Amino acid sequence: MGFTGEVIGCAIEVHKQLGPGLLESTYEKCLMYELSLNNITAYSQVVLPICYKGMNIEAGYRLDILLPSELIIELKSVDKLIPVYSAQLLTYMKLTNINKGLLINFNVKKLTDGLRRFNLPS
Repeated sequence: MGFTGEVIGCAIEVHKQLGPGLLESTYEKCLMYELSLNNITAYSQVVLPICYKGMNIEAGYRLDILLPSELIIELKSVDKLIPVYSAQLLTYMKLTNINKGLLINFNVKKLTDGLRRFNLPS
């Protein structure tokens, strides 16, 4: 199983234990714990400044979960994934030069139904 597959396995375990219907922040904390149990280094709520004309501007953007230089995970707990969520993740990936991303919606019966993988060209 590849690295992204291990992370997905951790998310599936969290969903299996908790099920749908909780707050995004709950899933985030539990996924961070599950990642640590699997010896996967990750950081939550990482500040993402915007570089505008050479100036770094703190604009309130935060990455839900960052696996340094490897993967951005954007979490949701919503009725349905809409295109703006994908656009948000893709923008974060471009701004950080990280070419892999996962969009995970925990508010589904089967987690794989709420999972989207993204890859930018290297």
